[in-house]
Amino acid sequence: MMAKVLISFALAAAAGAAAMSAASAADDRRPGPYTREQIRVEKELARLQPQQPVDCIDTRFRNISLRAIGDKLIYRESRNRIFVSQTAGGCENVARGDALVTRQFGPRLCRGDIATTVDRAARFPTGSCAIGPFTPYTAG
Repeated sequence: MMAKVLISFALAAAAGAAAMSAASAADDRRPGPYTREQIRVEKELARLQPQQPVDCIDTRFRNISLRAIGDKLIYRESRNRIFVSQTAGGCENVARGDALVTRQFGPRLCRGDIATTVDRAARFPTGSCAIGPFTPYTAG
């Protein structure tokens, strides 16, 4: 009788492990939270030519949109001009909707400037990073 119970438990455990393995495999096929956005940005950058990195970008009188993918900040000036800044990490929460607050001295955002991420609803800081050099991507 005891052997029957142990075999039942072993079979149940094996079935549970198989079900969890199948669910895990299904989760691996599902795109991550940034996968679609990352693919969109990569397609956008693929049609543009990378230029030499610059230390600063002028933010005065420009309508620059910001996106984040991991530890990269993507500043889009126009359809044909995008700047990518690689940070050392800490500002990834911009990708989930947090605001990026920079401390600029003048109209330019520069390499080494400190940025802080702030939760929009609760208004508390969620991270910080140093801005890296900007790689411009331009058309043709």
